Amino acid sequence: MSYTLWQGDCIAYMKTMADKSVDAVITDPPYGINYSPSQNTAKAWGNKTFVGKTVVPDDDKPFDPEPLLGFPTVIVFGANNFADKLPSSRGWVIWDKREHIASNDFADCELIWTNVDGVARIFRHYWSGALRASEHGEARVHPTQKPIALMTWLIANYTKPGDTILDPYMGSGTTGVACIKTGRKFIGCEIDSGYFKVAEKRIAEAAMQLPLLEVSA
Repeated sequence: MSYTLWQGDCIAYMKTMADKSVDAVITDPPYGINYSPSQNTAKAWGNKTFVGKTVVPDDDKPFDPEPLLGFPTVIVFGANNFADKLPSSRGWVIWDKREHIASNDFADCELIWTNVDGVARIFRHYWSGALRASEHGEARVHPTQKPIALMTWLIANYTKPGDTILDPYMGSGTTGVACIKTGRKFIGCEIDSGYFKVAEKRIAEAAMQLPLLEVSA
């Protein structure tokens, strides 16, 4: 499947996109909470492996989801932080990342808003610092990096094979990797050069693992 990556301001990039060129947006944007790993006492989240020039780019200003809302399918992480700016929806997704393990300094779950008119869903996948249900031994290069398994599940359940998926806040490229694995076309934007390079590498490696891919980057 093909992919296109853009380093720069996603809002400016989206203004250049042709109508109907994207079937779904799946993204984990800055929440507008000025997040820093130092907010948590757990040392497992030290930023030694983070490669971005900032921890979460643009997280020091309020997030406005409005530019994302015109796409056919929209799936946005962290939406409880700006729910007052979103339309009402029945189709929220809960990512349970504790899986019945006792709570610690981090959130037990993440709330994901969708514009899909359907029932609420729960995805359970343990993910706590170096302790996780998948991707064992791989460095976490982004403080809010999501598991490939989670993004693969969202893509499989909310999009169709061959769809084009946009992630305007690409981070370390997990959505792109999941798109490659599930036969979707991908467009990714990332403003931070450090995270962009990591995403570019991860997505290219995922593409190389599959035969007969038509790739343009």
